This record gives sequence, structure tokens and C-alpha cells, in this order.
Amino acid sequence: PYGELAGRTVHGARERIVELLRARGDMEGEPRQVNRPVKFYEKGDRPLEIVTTRQWYIRNGGRDQTLRKTLLARGEELSWHPPHMKVRYDNWVEGLSGDWLISRQRFFGVPIPLWYPLDEAGEPDLSSPIAPPESALPMDPASDVPPGYTEEQRGRPGGFVGDPDVMDTWATSSLTPQIAGGWERDEDLFARVFPMDLRPQAHEIIRTWLFSTVVRAHLEEGALPWRNVAISGWILDPDRKKMSKSAGNVVTPLGLLEQYGSDAVRYWAACGRPGTDTTFDTGQIKIGRRLAIKILNASRFVLGLGTDGGEVTEPLDLSMLTRLAEVVEEATRAFEDYDYARALDRTERFFWEFCDDYLELVKIRAYGDDPAARSAHAALRRALDVMLRLFAPFLPFVTEEVWSWWREGSVHRAAWPQAPGLAGREGSRELLPAVAGVLHHVRKAKSDAKLSMRAEIARLTVTGGPAGLVRQAQDDLCGAGAVEEFVLTEGEGDLLVEVSLT
Repeated sequence: PYGELAGRTVHGARERIVELLRARGDMEGEPRQVNRPVKFYEKGDRPLEIVTTRQWYIRNGGRDQTLRKTLLARGEELSWHPPHMKVRYDNWVEGLSGDWLISRQRFFGVPIPLWYPLDEAGEPDLSSPIAPPESALPMDPASDVPPGYTEEQRGRPGGFVGDPDVMDTWATSSLTPQIAGGWERDEDLFARVFPMDLRPQAHEIIRTWLFSTVVRAHLEEGALPWRNVAISGWILDPDRKKMSKSAGNVVTPLGLLEQYGSDAVRYWAACGRPGTDTTFDTGQIKIGRRLAIKILNASRFVLGLGTDGGEVTEPLDLSMLTRLAEVVEEATRAFEDYDYARALDRTERFFWEFCDDYLELVKIRAYGDDPAARSAHAALRRALDVMLRLFAPFLPFVTEEVWSWWREGSVHRAAWPQAPGLAGREGSRELLPAVAGVLHHVRKAKSDAKLSMRAEIARLTVTGGPAGLVRQAQDDLCGAGAVEEFVLTEGEGDLLVEVSLT
């Protein structure tokens, strides 16, 4: 009976064996269902069938302690962003127990470029593969003929047969830096771009794509394929499950782009921190749209106040620009560390401080035409110029639109802002938040009394240690808060604010 069982699946062979046993009278009882823990293919509904066959491998340190230590050292050479993701690489390499299986038995894929000679019985001599010359690659053994043979000898005794297997996906995608860099095609390009600078990818394929790319570069060039690796997370659905086509929980972006705009969707994506999974949230996209609209409105206000001329002289203006210079430094450091989310967060927080506090404080002064007003005009335009460049990587369309209102060329070709010299001269970084804090007390008092924000305040009393700091911007504060009488007393301790409505 073995002849008719050969080639059947496990399920088909099992059923036929039952039939044969029953026909011979060797069956004791009837088959019954049993439950056993078995492994299933990720996208299948039947147990895995283990079949022992010849396969192709690439050595990866699984059976070679020296190579394993070398590949661990390659991981040390890499700059990881974020750094804690390196442990996944180390754990994978240290846990390897076998080499990298690269052959697959599929219909489509990159073929294994080998042939085998056939003996007089038509059986392949697997111990003597025929390799093509390097100049003949790429080639397909199913259609190309090995040197010294003719097509008529394919599959015949004394002839040849092509290797039927194709390569694993990772066996070819592990060469993406080489392929993109002109490897074996453009020696000049390859010499200039390899090793490359950055590999961006998700965390779950550190063990496959990242590691296999490191293996291939080490074996081919004796080097790393790139200097930095930036690890992203997954996009999760509202139930905190990974979005994937196979799970059927993917949200395609076209409808989101049409409803909220590209900048809003890009803002949401940029809020996902490196190495961290991000939940899909239309609420976050709406925040991005609100931010883009606010940039438009604030820019119209700033550009409608005056021209670029003038020197920044007023303490509050210098304080704002000093704080902006710190933002430039923080955003620059974040980008250098590939932490785009931190750069966006710091820039956005300053922008709302700029709109909610600084604009409100200088609005009345900025409508004038004296040196103090011109100081506000210069500070406002200088700040807008810098913030547009800071936001450009995240909100490319709205920043390009505003830039075109008053600047030549594209914001995306403009130089990255520099912190030194931004304020012209050093200002007090504590002044703006101190004055804004007093203004918040004034606004709260009006809100609690259900009064208009334009309602006048009879008396505003400020005492405490920072009171002397507030004095430097008391005219702006009184104008923004509609304060009739302002009493300021320096002293010890925290800043105390008392608002008298009548």
C-alpha cells in the first residue's frame, strides 16, 4: 500500500490508511476525535504538516559561535533610535539555534540560480550543483541552460534540471541597500552611497529584515549596511489590535485625506513616537487640522501688521524670541536623534504659547507705529519665519502656502533655523510665562464672573518675588487685560495675583 500513499497529504493518507485497515480486518473499533496541541499556519485552518526535504541556508551564527559574536558586535556598531530596541536584536542573535533557511517551495519568487546534472537513470546529482558564471546573473534555471548543455537535454537522462525552489522574501529584500546603491551595476554610485545612512522600519521585523540585511552586508562587504536604524511601531485599531490586511481592520487613508487634508493626517502620523505603537484616532487628526488652520490665521494677523524692518528692543519680545531659540535647539537635537515626535511636540507647545499668550499680550502695542510697535512687528515676523521652518516637515502644505505669501522660493528649500542670534540680544526666558500667568488669572476672573474678555478690570494687584519681572511688560499686560489700575509690589515668595472687577 505504500505506493498509493506516496505523495498524499497527511489528511488524505490518514483516511486511506483507515480504509485499508478496515478492509483487512485489522481495525480495532472506529476512529474517534482526539484533541492535541498542534501548530497552525498563521493564515490557514489546518495543522502544520512537517515534511523533511533538502533546503538552502545562509550561515547566520546559529551554529557558529564566532560568527554569532561578530554579528552581535555589528549590533553594537549601529546607532539605534530609540536605543532600547537594540535588545530585540541581541535577544534574537543570542537565541539562534540554526542557520537561515532561504529556500521556499512556491510558484512565484526569485529562483535559486542553480542546475543539477542528471545521471543515466534521470536522477539529479544534488551533490554537484552547476552554478552559472557571475556575468550571467540574474538567470532563471527553468528557462536558461547551463554551460555545456542544450535545451533538448533538460529533464533527460545525462542532461540537467533546474533547481525548483525560489528564495525566501528576506533573502532578496535583505539586499535592498546594495540593490538601491547600484551594487554590481554602478561602481561609482555604490562607492558613494554604501554604507547608507538610515534604515527606517517597524519593531517586529528586527529579527528578520534588519538582522538579515546586517548578515548579508557583513558576508558580502564586511561592513554594516547603514549607520543608523530608526524603529517605528504598529498602527493599532481602537481595540488596540495591530492593523493589517489579513485581520480586516485596516483604515485606508484616502477618505481621511479628503475629509481632513494631508497635513492633518501627516500630523497624526508624526505624533507616533519612535518604537511605540500608535492607536488610530480621528480625534488626533482633527487636532492636526485645527493646528493647520491656526497657523493660517495667526500668519494672516502677523503679516498684516507691518513690514520686516526694525530692531527687537522690548523685553517681552526678547523673552519670546529667547524661548523660541530654545525650541530650535531642542527640535534640532530631537531630529538629530531621529525623534521627530519630540520635535513636533516641542514646536507645537511653543506655537500655542505664542498664539494664546504672546499675541494677546502684544496685540494692542503692535497696532501702533512707534519704536515699541516696530519691535513687536520685527519679533512677530522673525518668530513666524522660524516656526514655519520648524513645522514644515510635519505640515508641508500649510507652511508652503504661508511662506509663499511673503518669502521667495519654497520653505522646504529654506535653511534650517539656527538658535544663536535669533533674539538679537539675550532676553529673559522667564518673563513671558510670568506675565502670561498673570493674564491667565485675569481671564479666569472674567470667565468666572461671566464677563466678556474685553471687560475692564478695576484693579490688578501683583505681589511676590517675580513681581519685578512682570513690571518689564506691565503696559502690555494692562492693555491685554483691560486693567484700569495696576499695583505691583515686589517681595518674597511666589507670585500672588488679585483681580478686582469693580
